[in-house]
Amino acid sequence: MIFLTVGTQLPFDRLVRLIDRWAERNPQVKVFAQIGDTDYQPRHFESCTFLDGEAYASAFKKAEFIIAHAGMGTILSALMAAKPVVVFPRVAALGEHRNEHQLATCRKLEGLKGCYIAYEDEQLLTLLDNLQGLEGEQISPYASDQLIDAIDNFIRQP
Repeated sequence: MIFLTVGTQLPFDRLVRLIDRWAERNPQVKVFAQIGDTDYQPRHFESCTFLDGEAYASAFKKAEFIIAHAGMGTILSALMAAKPVVVFPRVAALGEHRNEHQLATCRKLEGLKGCYIAYEDEQLLTLLDNLQGLEGEQISPYASDQLIDAIDNFIRQP
């Protein structure tokens, strides 16, 4: 199963439409989504506006693949669970967010194992057509010793 989540702050119709288009061509793949308060209602997969914490955790756990906007909470959760995450950033220039921080986030995450970035519609559809080739990568929920040392050194500097 694929779990699509677009966050809870803003609608992301462009992503929901793309996944609906893909799901129409791939009816054998179950997709479930939390789509937020949006005008577009998908016809080819099951969705809901919002999930409470327990329902969200259940959907996340059942999923083999995660598709998300570039929200760090979702990305980190997928990586900690070793689930491949396909990230499609909102674009402020298209009216999908207040600024371009999601594009910046994706540029920083490019090449990170288990995290697959798509900036354009066709990139996303190509990743989805090749889901079985995507692998998850588990990260620790804790900061590395190197990061802790760097922060400690920074704080201790006069």
